[in-house]
Amino acid sequence: MALHGPHQPAASGKTRQAVILLHGYGADGNDLIGLAPILAPGLPDAAFYSPDAPLPCEMSPFGRQWFSLADYDPELLRRNPATMQPAYAAMVGGAQRAAPAIESFVAEVMEREGLSDPAAMAFVGFSQGTMMSLHVALRMAAPVAGVVGFSGALLGADTLVAETVSRPPVLLVHGEADPVVPVQALTLAAAALAEAGVEVASHTRPGLQHGIDEEGLRLALAFLRARLGVA
Repeated sequence: MALHGPHQPAASGKTRQAVILLHGYGADGNDLIGLAPILAPGLPDAAFYSPDAPLPCEMSPFGRQWFSLADYDPELLRRNPATMQPAYAAMVGGAQRAAPAIESFVAEVMEREGLSDPAAMAFVGFSQGTMMSLHVALRMAAPVAGVVGFSGALLGADTLVAETVSRPPVLLVHGEADPVVPVQALTLAAAALAEAGVEVASHTRPGLQHGIDEEGLRLALAFLRARLGVA
């Protein structure tokens, strides 16, 4: 399935990097493309792409989803720290089915922008988009520059060591008051990534629910500038 969605050209007019923004469950590409004007002043040579997920959302008449949640977690076990691990393990099948579309989209962006090396690209995900960013980036033949994951989780942690192909650095940011994806998901993800040999930094945001705040964006921009080699 070919992916489409909004994009913002490099502010400098000369693309040297690209940032792929993967939205959360029930949203679409218009949601995260709103981060592009915020990040662009610090990444003037980066083009930003925010594709719509391939499937209509089962819970929202206007939103999209990377994969079904009802198929894998009808009891919302992922929202309870005591039961989230098996719920997230079960969801890896959905991520596996969605991954080829994202991989193809990355290749299309590289060709369109004249980028020859995935190291000139980075993923930024939110919620389900974080799940997909981590799933795809760790299995690419050549590593991207880095992955920023907001308010998300890692799927299939029990098989990650065996399946990891690339090890791009990862930044995880999560609200401590998140009622949708409990903050404990960050701790589980960071531990599993470290076990797989991935460099990971994690930050929690006091009082933040399921969202992205100003400090999270500051952390993300500093991470992206460093990983993409922006002086």
